[in-house]
Amino acid sequence: MKKNLDWHVKRFDQLTTDELYDILKLRIDVFVVEQECYYPDLDEIDRDPQTLHVFNYQQDNLTSYCRILAPDVVYKNESAIGRVLVSDKFRGQSLGYELMREALSHADTLWPQHACHISAQQHLTKFYNTLGFEQISDMYLEDGIPHIAMRRLTNK
Repeated sequence: MKKNLDWHVKRFDQLTTDELYDILKLRIDVFVVEQECYYPDLDEIDRDPQTLHVFNYQQDNLTSYCRILAPDVVYKNESAIGRVLVSDKFRGQSLGYELMREALSHADTLWPQHACHISAQQHLTKFYNTLGFEQISDMYLEDGIPHIAMRRLTNK
């Protein structure tokens, strides 16, 4: 049975201090500690006025998060989704799919004429394929982790 998920979609300047703390802590817990990827996670893209932060709480715990980037912020003429993660305490509940569906819905609504780009960890290729993404690059290392570029054409 699907839970009724209450998604939050906010610009940086709309985030509360507690939400920002929870987001940054979860990003560090997953990307830096769990994946042992020691890189500067914070960048100016988080504060870009067009960047949207998508996240969900259950029982006061941040379950999942990603950010949506407007076309041309990183990729020419394409929107992008990045920093996609689900807390280890909430994995196995299809939250990754729900998170991505929510993010893609916003990207399609805001930028219907633009494809969506993602720099995906290579082992998640099938996951992103199920969401309509197609591989557009050979494998490359990003912070020591195998990645591929993927693109999803708009549904509009």
